[in-house]
Formats: sequence, structure tokens, C-alpha cells
Amino acid sequence: MTDQKARAETLRGLHTGKMLVLPNVWDAASAEVVAEAGFPAVATASAAVSAMLGYPDGEGAPWQEMFAAAGRVARAVSVPVTVDAEAGYGLAPREFVDRLLETGAVGCNLEDTDHATGGLVDAGEHAQRLADIRSAASDAGVPIVVNARVDTFLGDRGIPEADRLAEAVRRGRLYREAGADCVYPIGVRRRDDLAALVTELGCPVNGNVGEELDLAALRELGVARVSYGPRFYRAALEGFKTAIKNL
Repeated sequence: MTDQKARAETLRGLHTGKMLVLPNVWDAASAEVVAEAGFPAVATASAAVSAMLGYPDGEGAPWQEMFAAAGRVARAVSVPVTVDAEAGYGLAPREFVDRLLETGAVGCNLEDTDHATGGLVDAGEHAQRLADIRSAASDAGVPIVVNARVDTFLGDRGIPEADRLAEAVRRGRLYREAGADCVYPIGVRRRDDLAALVTELGCPVNGNVGEELDLAALRELGVARVSYGPRFYRAALEGFKTAIKNL
């Protein structure tokens, strides 16, 4: 626990100052590649991990298998590991924290999608869940780093396009007040929207690389953290397919 506490504090510190870039991984081998390249932390991508395990994304894989995969990632590297834990798999806050810490990870993504309905969970209820997870982590003695994903910009979540920015700000503020360390408005494609989120939230924000948002643009906007999701997993698979076709 002492080592995990130190790694959690290290990961939290990486959200200030220089932008934290996280090329997301899916297994021990890909984690080793990222760590050996000099990245100071490793993050998993649920879509990539679930695909590697043979399940669809969106909590289609059993949480036991997802956490087992995360454990193999954490054992393979010495840098802090943060896990894409989707919506938390319906685990009670203390059980969620205990199972996460058992993997050796010290951080997590938690999204506000309701996978039973395909919409978004109530923002207040999700904020309370984040607060309960923060409290459980404190009780466990490891201040895990919580990256609160806000899914309003995903087009299939039922939020009209005109309302997505305002709703993302509202939710992000609630999640930050509940104890989230970073807010992750996934799916933002427009530079102006992301700039507004960074300004309005006033806390570390996780961005994604896109057509208008390369690493230089994200750095200029003041984004604290950048993740890639399953992009590198899919690229690796395409490379494998090409190699096989050329045999």
C-alpha cells in the first residue's frame, strides 16, 4: 500500500505542469513498449482490452477479466498504471476500490454512460458515486486518481448538439466537486469547445487527438492529459492483417 500510495501521488502530480500523454495499452506487452519508450505512466483502453479478451466494449466483458488484464499490465511495468474501468461495472464503491487496488493500479477512468439504457446516468447520482469512491480510496489509504469521463459529446447519448457543451460543463463541475482529479469530455472535436471546457472547468482536463486537435493544439489549449483510446490497438491489428495478407 505504501508503494501504491506513492505511485498514486506521482500520477496525480503528472496532471500539472507538462502535458501528460498516454498512448493507451491493452496487455502486458504493449504496456512494456510504452514504459520502455519513456512515458511516465501507463493507461489501459477498455475498448482495446475487451476486444483482446473477445468481448464488445461498453461493459460487455466480465469485470473479473478486465481487472485481471489490468493486473497483468501493472505487473509488467514500474510506472503508475491507470485503468479504464468503464462505468465501474456496478460494483459498490468500496468493492470497486479494493478490486482496483488489487490489480496494482492507482488510477481509473469512470464514465457517466448508463450501459443498460445507452443514455447518461443522472449527473447528481454519478457525482455521489464518485464522492463515495473517493471516500473509499481514502479509507483504503491510497488516493487513487479519478479521471471522470463526461459522455455528452458522444452522439448516441441523447444530448442535442446545441446543449452538449453546457451539459459537459455542468457535469464536469459536479464531478470535480465530488473529488475527481481530472475531467474527460470524450468526443470533443472542435477546438473552441475544448477551449471553453478548459476555461470553464478550471481543473485538469483530458483531451483526445483529432482533426483540429493535434498534440501541439492540445498543449496550447492547456489540456493536462491526452489519451488515445483503442487507436494503437487497432493500428497494431491492421498491421498484423497486412502482414498476414502479404505472406
